[in-house]
Amino acid sequence: MSGYFYILSNNSNKVLYKGSTADLIKRIYEHKNHLDKGSFTDKYNVTKLVYYESYESIQEARGREVQVSKWSRDKKDKLIDSLNPEREDLYWDIVG
Repeated sequence: MSGYFYILSNNSNKVLYKGSTADLIKRIYEHKNHLDKGSFTDKYNVTKLVYYESYESIQEARGREVQVSKWSRDKKDKLIDSLNPEREDLYWDIVG
């Protein structure tokens, strides 16, 4: 089973959310459509996929989520910028 670590942002790129999942497309769809009412991503409209990494297992992805969660905002921004400096929504690239 594969796993993914991901970072979402809102349209103004002021809010970040980190997560991990076994099904990246499905999970981002859930965030984009506010299917978890009252959640952090729903409340702050955090729906833009700005960064992700794939792993061989969900456990590895969760480990990465825990690791990155401890980082400063500056370090997280540098990670995102290494892949996506324009902060484009990568979801549309992975759904084809």
